[in-house]
Amino acid sequence: MGATLNPYLSFTDNARQALQFYQGILGGELTLNTFGSFGAEGPDAEKIMHGMLVTDKGFTLMASDTPTGMDHNPGTNITVSISGDDAEDLRSYWDGLSATGTVTVPFEKQAWGDEFGACIDRYGIPWMVNVTQAQ
Repeated sequence: MGATLNPYLSFTDNARQALQFYQGILGGELTLNTFGSFGAEGPDAEKIMHGMLVTDKGFTLMASDTPTGMDHNPGTNITVSISGDDAEDLRSYWDGLSATGTVTVPFEKQAWGDEFGACIDRYGIPWMVNVTQAQ
């Protein structure tokens, strides 16, 4: 195996819910490890230390909760992008991600010829979905 590049998202206390939400949209196998499963006690014990969603389409999405005492600084400098030519799957992902979020660019044919949309999901994560059109 070479190397893999994948998003790793940070949450304050809802990584479990966010990853389950993404699993409901993208499918796949979800693995969740809490801080407590590695011996932590107290308010962080049930928080997610490491979560990983691996889908049948080859996506890997990781996330964790920020433990007490660490800074959590959500920003606007990263967006998760899903693109390809499987229009049915991509439209389904868009529908799931945008349904309870905020659409920033409506999903429609764009000047470059592809169908594209951008949204911020209900967990505050920005997403772009692009369906490549045949040349």
